Amino acid sequence: MAGTDRETLAAALEHANLPSLVPVLVQLTGDRRWLAEPYRPTRSRGMEDNDGGGFSPEVAAEIRGAVCDAVLSGDEPALPAPAGDALVELMTLAVGEPVPPEYGEMAARDMGFVDEPVRAVAPGTGPSVIVIGAGVSGMLAAIELERAGIEHVVLEKNDDVGGTWLENDYPGAGVDTPSYLYSYSFAPRAWSTHFGKRDEVITYLRGVADEFALRSRIRFGTEVTSCVYDEDAQHWTVRTRAGHMLVADVVITATGQLNRPKVPPIPGLDTFTGPIFHTARWPQDLDLTGKRVAVVGSGASAMQVVPAIAGEVAHLTVFQRSPQWAAPNDVYFSPVPDGVHHLMEHVPFYRLWYRTRLSWNTGDRVHPALQKDPGWEHPQRSVNAVNDGHRRVFTRYLTSELDGRPDLVGKALPDYPPFGKRMLLDNGWYAALRRENVDLVPESVAAITPRGLRGADGTEVEADVVVLATGFHPHKVLHPMDVYGRDGRTTAQVWGDDDATAHLGIATAGFPNLFLTCGPGTVLGHGGSYITIAECQVRYIVDLLVQMSERGIGAAEVREETEADYVARHDDAHERMIWTHPGMGNWYRNDAGRVVSALPWRIVDYWEMTRGADLRDFDVEPATSLGRSTS
Repeated sequence: MAGTDRETLAAALEHANLPSLVPVLVQLTGDRRWLAEPYRPTRSRGMEDNDGGGFSPEVAAEIRGAVCDAVLSGDEPALPAPAGDALVELMTLAVGEPVPPEYGEMAARDMGFVDEPVRAVAPGTGPSVIVIGAGVSGMLAAIELERAGIEHVVLEKNDDVGGTWLENDYPGAGVDTPSYLYSYSFAPRAWSTHFGKRDEVITYLRGVADEFALRSRIRFGTEVTSCVYDEDAQHWTVRTRAGHMLVADVVITATGQLNRPKVPPIPGLDTFTGPIFHTARWPQDLDLTGKRVAVVGSGASAMQVVPAIAGEVAHLTVFQRSPQWAAPNDVYFSPVPDGVHHLMEHVPFYRLWYRTRLSWNTGDRVHPALQKDPGWEHPQRSVNAVNDGHRRVFTRYLTSELDGRPDLVGKALPDYPPFGKRMLLDNGWYAALRRENVDLVPESVAAITPRGLRGADGTEVEADVVVLATGFHPHKVLHPMDVYGRDGRTTAQVWGDDDATAHLGIATAGFPNLFLTCGPGTVLGHGGSYITIAECQVRYIVDLLVQMSERGIGAAEVREETEADYVARHDDAHERMIWTHPGMGNWYRNDAGRVVSALPWRIVDYWEMTRGADLRDFDVEPATSLGRSTS
């Protein structure tokens, strides 16, 4: 193969993930002996990459040598595009455990083995669209609308693309989804680390924006304040903070759920004399050297900030309202070797199989273990026997990391089931807690004083800087925009303060031609990549818009009974899942205990639900004048 030779390829194969190589061999050679022992890899433990696959050195060398021979032979692949049962058989081989047959079609399309037909509108016939937001989902919407020939403009309040990745640039910020999975399926990148840090993620998104010429269709520095639907004209009027007005047939929101910082009303918040700020508003000129820093919170943002600054500050105090489970990962701190990049580029199908294994190991694989077992005898600590096994594994890891510090074990060990809150990855959190200059205070903050903080149990701490790692407002969907639908009713009136609903998380009755991405009930709680969900949602929305154009439909509004049925099934599924367990709070559910944010389904289920829009789920009206300008 051009660009490589035996010596270079053999050296690169020393860095290979062997379970990804075995299905590659089957595809390249068509030889089914690679499907049998001793070439079947072992199952990964937890979310580990399992690069060695459990193979003996002799078998590993045989696999590497065979791949080298197959690649350099120049022969066409024997199985260039497996699908259906054949692909599921290869997936089962790659992950070392049975994969249900329904995953075959989703994987075939993600891996490019089955062409995704591009449906486009006839020139001048499609609806005009305003997309609000240029983060992961908004960029994706613009790409797919362009492919479908649908006129659109993107309105973005910031001065660049990236959304939450542009805004959150605190020390240690990064993804807790593997880099090669946290990517658009059609836009791979040679990632430098297995879990991308913020700067590389924003560089990736900027690169995608350039590759697809998105900036020409984005109006930066344009914050939307209101959207008003005109029932007679079948269009939306969108107003911006600067007082500009735009009109379009359709509005697609891509504002996310974790984009508005949540600052709790702590008494004395305004009295602190030093810098005090939310992690999403980190001052770029801040120097923490030799400072006494207090971090309020111990969730995802805090777990990234604390290890990143602990070696810089004089003293660090973490106020923890409740502890979090953190899982180990064998490559979290590891850079991706150049040899791996060589394999991704020069070994056919290797990148696809590596990504597919990540998708399985960090995604739907754990979903069955999050279902409540009514007969389980220890419901206070876990929801079923497998979940209890997770508890033992994570507890052993925590106690080993905090060995010799029983005081920290007592503070840091959760008493609720694993995955009951968002499962985090240990990125140096436990090591940071062990430092002499770090204190963990297992109290919420009762008050902030001019010179520090006071915990709920009376602990007084002096500080020079206070960091609020207090999360976001995930339940205030579309906040702070005012969105007016039929009869002048707003989304805030329909949903209340924290109880948003939508069919598939995409469409809400009473709001024709309004479609949401990252809407209610679509956050992945069990694992996987949100980008996968975004691709499902945008595919569904664009399919609906194409059908509207083809059939001369001017307005499509999800039926009340369709939305009600979906929400009932959504809520029922959650009642049988871990996130309604009474032993803890989490940001997935609202004050009434209803899970508003998290997806109850497996990713493959949601993929199937969103493969295409069914017009029978919508009340539709003939078009009066499609194709209005968005200017």
